[in-house]
Amino acid sequence: MYDGVIQDLIDELGRLPGIGPKSAQRIAFHLLDADPDDVRRLATVLTDVKAKVHFCAICCVVTTDTECRICSDPRRDTTVLCVVEESKDVVAIERTREFRGRYHVLGGAISPIEGVGPENLRIKELYARLNDPAITEVIIATDPNLEGEATATYLIRSLTTFGIKVSKLASGLPIGGDLEYADELTLGRAFEGRTSVVQASAPSSS
Repeated sequence: MYDGVIQDLIDELGRLPGIGPKSAQRIAFHLLDADPDDVRRLATVLTDVKAKVHFCAICCVVTTDTECRICSDPRRDTTVLCVVEESKDVVAIERTREFRGRYHVLGGAISPIEGVGPENLRIKELYARLNDPAITEVIIATDPNLEGEATATYLIRSLTTFGIKVSKLASGLPIGGDLEYADELTLGRAFEGRTSVVQASAPSSS
């Protein structure tokens, strides 16, 4: 245990995902040894992120503008919507250069253990977007792990009433992994080999 603010810094760093006690201590002492200007610059960026970053009004990806660059790009295909869990997944897919449609970010995945249900995700916002007749296909691109598969299953079942094609990324992605860590080639092939799980059909007249 260290004195006062030093231990406070280690404790706060240790709360970050993927940072254990030893890593937190190492980062804390790196900051202590760093040039004061570098530390002030980091502090300014952290403050600016919280003050200026919010969710896109359309797709819910993180952005500093009202609409993200993808939603505001007229060259994107407005007929295909790719549903992902987090903003980082959008970045991973964009690196493949295989997808030219638009996105919808759920803000997580269904996880009963963590108390996250469909009502805690941006699924209602997805349904609202699907009222647009221009959208003809929804690609489910949740992570290939237990929570991602549960989310995909829920979405596939609930989207059958919309009368549009629903497809899912091919199973070439490693089971139990995250889209964020998939290489561009694997993700690109997953898009090319996506499988249709719900074919588009004419809405019922009743």
